[in-house]
Amino acid sequence: GAMSDVDEMSFEDAIKELEQVVGQLERGDVALDASIALYERGAALKARCEAKLKEAEEKVAKITLSPDGQPSGTAPLDG
Repeated sequence: GAMSDVDEMSFEDAIKELEQVVGQLERGDVALDASIALYERGAALKARCEAKLKEAEEKVAKITLSPDGQPSGTAPLDG
């Protein structure tokens, strides 16, 4: 089937597919031209995962803790 657009993937989907790509490359049962395409796909997936992680880190960095250790500046979790 057609591969989904890496730029639209969630972190979970990207990391899952990246693991599959790495597994296929490690087994070495892929033709050379296919393995080059897989490798490129893997590189794109890895970049996607890193971008999503950075995004998450920035979100976490925006959460500030008040003196009593409670997050402030975000909606309460028990809405």
